[in-house]
Amino acid sequence: MPDLPIPQDAAEAALFSECWDAVLSYADLCTSGSLTANQLATEAFALGMREARDTDPTAARSGGRRSARLPMIPLLLTAVRNTAAGWESDGHGHRLDPDLRLWLNSEKATRYTGPPLQRPVALRGLRDMQEADAALLWLAEVEALPLTSVARRLGLDAAVAAQELEQVRGLFRDRCHRAHLDTPMAAECRSYARLLDAVTRSAAADTPDDLSRHLATCVQCAEAAACLRLHGGGLPAALAGGVVGWGGLAYLERRRRAAEVRLGAGRPGAGDTDGADPADGGGRSRVLRHGLLGAAVLISLVALGVSMMPMGGGGADDTATASQDDRQPVADPTSVPPPSTRATATHSASAVPSASATPTGPAGGNPDPEPQGTSTAPASTGGRTTGPASPSPTPTPTHSAAGTCRVAYDLVNQWTNGFQATVTVTTTQALSGWRVQWDFRDGQKVTQMWDANVSQSGGRVSAASASYNQSVAPNGTLSFGFLGTWSGRNSAPSGFTLNGDSCSTG
Repeated sequence: MPDLPIPQDAAEAALFSECWDAVLSYADLCTSGSLTANQLATEAFALGMREARDTDPTAARSGGRRSARLPMIPLLLTAVRNTAAGWESDGHGHRLDPDLRLWLNSEKATRYTGPPLQRPVALRGLRDMQEADAALLWLAEVEALPLTSVARRLGLDAAVAAQELEQVRGLFRDRCHRAHLDTPMAAECRSYARLLDAVTRSAAADTPDDLSRHLATCVQCAEAAACLRLHGGGLPAALAGGVVGWGGLAYLERRRRAAEVRLGAGRPGAGDTDGADPADGGGRSRVLRHGLLGAAVLISLVALGVSMMPMGGGGADDTATASQDDRQPVADPTSVPPPSTRATATHSASAVPSASATPTGPAGGNPDPEPQGTSTAPASTGGRTTGPASPSPTPTPTHSAAGTCRVAYDLVNQWTNGFQATVTVTTTQALSGWRVQWDFRDGQKVTQMWDANVSQSGGRVSAASASYNQSVAPNGTLSFGFLGTWSGRNSAPSGFTLNGDSCSTG
């Protein structure tokens, strides 16, 4: 397994902490196993950091309107996509999600790397903004962080952050409108350009029937409409789909659910890792939920359901034990995911916290056997560094008889005063809820956890199942990951139990 990128200074260490969960979340969508997700995220993070270091942040077009690069998180997500394309070209495509492989070998993928004027409007519009403005827009709209957290991260005055965000939204619309007009387009699209600009400026404006029919069949115009209409809640989907490409809406759903968890979602003890007001986060998550449900008003199934996201689960794994996958593609922004019916949830703990409460079926197409369900880094929902993806109450754990569980503790990465680890538990008995506990001996503290609800008293840590991974089949595995702090020594924990019964380690 390749080593995780090592931050070169304090600034990069902070950047790693802020961005790694997002990178790993998207990498998990792109792969068919937990280990490969971590490998893809590691390579992509290193690639993105090299690009960021090599880019002159002061380089700009005359007038200072264009940044030299995308904001850091979308830059790294693009690096994930490009690294996956490199795997496919180098003959390692079997490690990727089968639907991603189809996308990478289609004309849809070439739009993101082809001639600049033919790339998605959202991608061009975001690139055409000052990096600080683009970062504000991305963190608030796609990563779903509350404005207090966004302001703190970007060094802004929280009191004026809302006003600045409104101005940035308008700036993004202006850049996208210009990009749309610059796009080589058919005569019919050109004839609708002025009308499209007019009807998307006001929430009260009705869309003529002929324009609606055109948007239902024209990918480019539908994408432009989603970027131009700032009201209605479709902007996050337009950004994620237009910048990330394949899996963009599934990534957005993960980040939304991660934000709900991070902000507490009304549960005592969940807390906001960014120190934001839970009330603020609750309102933000509701806005995003309604925004996602209304995205289809301007983003047609042709425009986004086909060109921007995965089509669904893969085939069966060649190994005896199938790899379960917690990815949640969103095929239709108007649909509400049904309750989860899957009996096992083994893949979700890899390095990305699932942002969706509804895991999909087993992933396939990966002939390379690998440890299933091992989590190696924060990310997903979405946002692995965030925790459980649903505010639903945790059911009473099923009792597990002694001697029926085995625990593997994996120290994924360690840096000065911090570390990342995953815990994978194999159980011979079926579970309908679980709680894993252990003891830290050197004063370590868990700061963030994904795919489980965490609590800690002294050195005793307790990780309880989330709403989407409560059920574990006989001889199945459960796993989760976390970030922590340490000082002096960072020895492995001991005294692992599953639902109160001791587990063997190794």
